[in-house]
Amino acid sequence: MTRFIGTHPVDNGGIDMAVRRSANAGMKAVQIFTAIPKYYGDKVSIRPERVERFKKALAETGMEARMVMAHAAYVLNTATPEDDKWSRARGGLIKELERSTMLGIGCICFHPGAATDGDRDAAAKRVATAIVDALEAHPASKTRVLIENTAGAGRTFAKTPDEIAAILSDVPAKLRARTGYGLDTCHLFSSGYDLRNGGITGVIDEFERVIGEPPRFFHLNDSEGALGSNKDRHVLIGEGQIGVEPFKRLLKDPRTEDIPLILETPQINVDVADDDPSGDPYDVRMYQLLTRD
Repeated sequence: MTRFIGTHPVDNGGIDMAVRRSANAGMKAVQIFTAIPKYYGDKVSIRPERVERFKKALAETGMEARMVMAHAAYVLNTATPEDDKWSRARGGLIKELERSTMLGIGCICFHPGAATDGDRDAAAKRVATAIVDALEAHPASKTRVLIENTAGAGRTFAKTPDEIAAILSDVPAKLRARTGYGLDTCHLFSSGYDLRNGGITGVIDEFERVIGEPPRFFHLNDSEGALGSNKDRHVLIGEGQIGVEPFKRLLKDPRTEDIPLILETPQINVDVADDDPSGDPYDVRMYQLLTRD
């Protein structure tokens, strides 16, 4: 079975350098930011020369564009009842899909945000509307728009399979093939799903049963926080509360075949030079840990 493990490396020097750093760490996939993640990015376009350098890096490293995932801005809150914030989040998602479509990559993932008024049914409809608007704004795009489960702090939305299913059920059937969801292991554990001692298989089973389809990506992160802590704190695999065994088990699950499996664990060379394409030592270590028998 083919496994496409990747990382989200430092992008000093550009997203093309992120591709090279991931490939040089042994990876077959990569996650990138197409714009600064602390801002909405709702007015940010991508320059043709950036696209050209990015595609050249893919060609030279042999990385498949379909195994590249963009992570949308952290500040996008498509679940919010506040009209101005929702409008900007919607705009940010539309622009994210525009940039990712120009790059020709496989998918984008995004955090749905928080239902700050406590009305989770209405929140599901607002998130779905933002997804639909993005997909309809770019009807020819081959890039999927994927929901990421949350760690469950406060009123954040999409912690459970029921909440993700509620969002996707409001997407018209003609657009459903262009969307879906993925699972972050740290978020699962922090929101109360025990992945240890074989539990990870049952958790994925539950999400697949309720939502009606398997995940389209995984984020491979150990958790600093305890089970049910609602803390989104990623640590190196084997150095957190989850441990190595669930990840080894996960990589043997057929539902991890032919989709991006992205490490979002810490890196050691955060100040790497713009022209240095070498893989981060922590990423190399994580790749070797996951791939050796």
